[in-house]
Amino acid sequence: MTSKEFDLQKNSIQIWVPIVLSLVVLAAIALFTVEPDTLPLLGQTRWGLLGLAPFIVGLRVIFGAWRLHYIAKGFLRFSAALRAQLAWDFFSCITPSSIGGGPIVPAYIAKDSRVSLGDSSAIMLFAMLLDQIWFACAIVVVLLSTTSIDVIPDSLGNIGMLTLITYFLGYLAWIIIFAYGALKKPEVLSWVVRRVFMLPGLRRFSSKADSILQDLQERATILRSQRLAFFLNGFGLTLLAWASRYALVVLIVAASAPEIDYILAGLRSIVTMLGALVVPTPGGAGGAEGLFALLVGPLLPQALVSPAALIWRVLGYYVFLAAGAYLTLNSALRNHK
Repeated sequence: MTSKEFDLQKNSIQIWVPIVLSLVVLAAIALFTVEPDTLPLLGQTRWGLLGLAPFIVGLRVIFGAWRLHYIAKGFLRFSAALRAQLAWDFFSCITPSSIGGGPIVPAYIAKDSRVSLGDSSAIMLFAMLLDQIWFACAIVVVLLSTTSIDVIPDSLGNIGMLTLITYFLGYLAWIIIFAYGALKKPEVLSWVVRRVFMLPGLRRFSSKADSILQDLQERATILRSQRLAFFLNGFGLTLLAWASRYALVVLIVAASAPEIDYILAGLRSIVTMLGALVVPTPGGAGGAEGLFALLVGPLLPQALVSPAALIWRVLGYYVFLAAGAYLTLNSALRNHK
């Protein structure tokens, strides 16, 4: 077997493993929720409203690409930023959620757009920082909302609520460390990340993360020199990109449920995606579907939980596996010619 054939086989395995995990959990959810009245309920689904879902997914990609294009300041054309965003989504689908594909994308951008690895690393550093800042804001919003809204379902019980709140507070602490390291002392961020990648299951990514971190330390000075308007505009695009992700969940719920509390559905979608960040499987496969059933499921007719989760994963996960696989494999074939 040639090295090219081996790489293609390896990529194929990385793609199919999360798909199988996802489908197994979806099948388990269907086993416990599908009822004889499922088909009549599907007939009551507002398919016209659901038809807007691909448009929402498109907005997610466009806003993400626009953000990378804006951050790059001329280094990336919009078409290149679009490919980079799709590659990022793809790598996020085949790496553990705690990694999110971000440390791998600079190498793709450098090859695809023929820019230095340092420049592409600086672009990704700022993009990842903006994501973390948004997560911090989202966590604060969720925690404040729990005082007046049933954001965390009663079905999770006190232990489930305590677990989520503890996780949110711990993740908030990590975001503070990340932001402090990126904006003030990059060596602090490097020290923390190196120890995170010493954990079982993450060690195989340690060499790649270490090389990227060295570039990030060098490029952090560029990030610290930017004006406030640069941060605000970048954060605005980040907000739009993530709002598109949440809107997909809300749209699916609105199309499936006879009545909907849009604010609650939006908050539940935020909690679902924040929770999926720590699922150790590629792209949160399996765990994300379970969280959807636990958090968003109570807003839906029980018989429609599994179909709704499937639609959500097809549009928010499988599509990006397919698009990213095409881009990365096509790029690999070009480089081997």
